[in-house]
Amino acid sequence: MTSTTATTRVCFQLRIRPELLDEYIARHTPVWPEMLAEIAAAGRRNYSLFLGEGGQLIGYYETDDDEAAQAYLAASAVAARWEAEMGRFFVGLDGRPDQAAAPLTEIFNLHDQLTAAQGAAVEPAPPTDPVHEEGTAS
Repeated sequence: MTSTTATTRVCFQLRIRPELLDEYIARHTPVWPEMLAEIAAAGRRNYSLFLGEGGQLIGYYETDDDEAAQAYLAASAVAARWEAEMGRFFVGLDGRPDQAAAPLTEIFNLHDQLTAAQGAAVEPAPPTDPVHEEGTAS
């Protein structure tokens, strides 16, 4: 069965304490198998974390229902245990990292804009007058 729900793309930013960067990376290489299973069961997919200068962490995932995914993880004992261990890595964060990170606003998506542009395409121009086309002798 195909879902009629539009995919939601979620991106968020956190800052990792510089003195804990190496440990944070090690804790994600790999993530606990049971936590990976919970993330997938929550409905999150195509989930990635990117690390920038100074401990800037950008996260991205897709889901069909972010509210339901958040609720699932909030009720998960595995996620609670993971997030309790992860909380100390972040600067200026109150609460569980998976619940406290504010999403960034998406301002551009290539696929969405191409789809909109294709839907708004105008009728092709009528053919030119063959008498005036290049290579036509009269």
